[in-house]
Amino acid sequence: MERKITSVAALMGITAIILGAFGAHALKKQLSVEQLGSFETGVKYQMYHALFLLFLGINTFLNEKVKKTVFQLVVFGVFFFSGSIYLLTTKAITGVDFKFIGIVTPIGGVLLIMAWSVLFWNVWRAKR
Repeated sequence: MERKITSVAALMGITAIILGAFGAHALKKQLSVEQLGSFETGVKYQMYHALFLLFLGINTFLNEKVKKTVFQLVVFGVFFFSGSIYLLTTKAITGVDFKFIGIVTPIGGVLLIMAWSVLFWNVWRAKR
């Protein structure tokens, strides 16, 4: 499980860097300041959670079931949260109005909050 988590963390980090550079350079002239700020928020949250997964992958005091739960919550959370932001902010480039997926963004946020909560709960109740 650790190898899978760490691999996904690395992939998530790589894509966050690529998307961040894409936003800073290629999208700078295509998006409004507000849209670019939203796009950057998606990139930041993706990178934060890539680092979170790295921590999870090397963690030795959580059992496999907890790691799997947190891993799944983070992956789906980032996909929904950051992914929906990327789509919503790039309408000017794609020409597609993804407004209908706007509800997915807060669902992704809730999944990320749940991931951190599961981590907190399991660390808190772990035997010292």
